Amino acid sequence: MRSSSWHDLLSATAIVLLVLFFWECGVCLAHTPTYLLPPPSLIFKQLFHDPFYYVSALWVTLGEAAAGLICGVVGGVSVAVGVTVFPRLERGMITIAILIKSMPLAAIAPLLTIWLGFGVLPKVIITALLTFFPVLVNVLVGLQNPEQEMLDLMRVHGASTWQILRHLRSWNALPYLFAALRVAVPLSLMGAVIAEWTGATSGLGRVMWLAYANLNLPPLFAAIFIISAASVIFYLFTVYVERISMPWRNNPVN
Repeated sequence: MRSSSWHDLLSATAIVLLVLFFWECGVCLAHTPTYLLPPPSLIFKQLFHDPFYYVSALWVTLGEAAAGLICGVVGGVSVAVGVTVFPRLERGMITIAILIKSMPLAAIAPLLTIWLGFGVLPKVIITALLTFFPVLVNVLVGLQNPEQEMLDLMRVHGASTWQILRHLRSWNALPYLFAALRVAVPLSLMGAVIAEWTGATSGLGRVMWLAYANLNLPPLFAAIFIISAASVIFYLFTVYVERISMPWRNNPVN
């Protein structure tokens, strides 16, 4: 790991520890009741008291988030490619995409639970709906805006629409795809948790809901800490995959 990366990691860790320290001190000095805001020490005590409970719930949420993210990415990329190849479809498809984006997921999630039950499918659909739009918009911008000189050159040499898509537009859209994934990956976890709040038999969302219903805040905050840490880890993993997928961006030619 580069020295700058280590410096960034240490800086972020120091900031988090500082926030937790002031949180602990503030709660203790103000004598804040646990049912309003528990101190970090109590939250971590709760977390380490039964780690397997939270780990098993995390795996369920991660599975739902991953499945929804894959569906959202595949759907967004497919629509972006279709609109690029068939421009007449753009207005209609973008209108439908905006309507999907405008739907309040907090209202849609209970309906999906009523229609499809308490299984995995409603969670996957909610997560896919949440991640579909940012992927569509970013990939579409990348596909529709290649370098004009390269586009003219390929057309002069008689390249077909699919050849231009494969050899020029897709490579131009790759950075936009990873930019969308930086947003979509944390959103997928949030979508899975939101869907679990409306009805689930397992998962971190159910852990949060049970803790909230009983005004037992330490487990609620423990689940929040876990989902936040998972979001950061997968975001950093996305950045790492982006770097190894596009090494030419890290080592530009002078």
